[in-house]
Amino acid sequence: MPMQIPAALEAKIDEAITHYPVSKRSAVLPVLHLLQEHFRYLSEEAVNYTAQKLGLEPIKVLEVVTFYPTFRQEAPGKVHIRVCRTLACAMAGSYETMNKFCEVANIDRSHLSHHHPIAKSPDGSYSIEFVECLASCGSAPVLLVEDEFYEKVTTDKVSEVLAKHPA
Repeated sequence: MPMQIPAALEAKIDEAITHYPVSKRSAVLPVLHLLQEHFRYLSEEAVNYTAQKLGLEPIKVLEVVTFYPTFRQEAPGKVHIRVCRTLACAMAGSYETMNKFCEVANIDRSHLSHHHPIAKSPDGSYSIEFVECLASCGSAPVLLVEDEFYEKVTTDKVSEVLAKHPA
């Protein structure tokens, strides 16, 4: 079954493409961002849709999807957590914070790899991944829960953060 694009999303995509009159290829990133914002990840159908919409080979779109770590190729949990792991956050305890989130949300990270960076709880309620710099080194460790930004999240604050985001 082909991917169903709601009319409002199609209109946003069409409008975004107009910003790139010289080369539709330049619209790949905005189109992918809009699709991921709506569907929460980029399926094979999303890659093919983007390629068709912009007159590209699907591999050219897939190259972009696999290059940028902000693009997800698998569905996240109902509540998705992104923990910064760059130097300032790591030094401030982001690895310990990640481990505590996994413990509290019942997430097993043992199977993760570069191509599958997201770990989910067995019931699909929560998912988590490490991300590179969230640009707030002075308030490390930092993280995003969905699109809500949190600073100075140490292990003792994990349960409090999760309580604000029930799945």
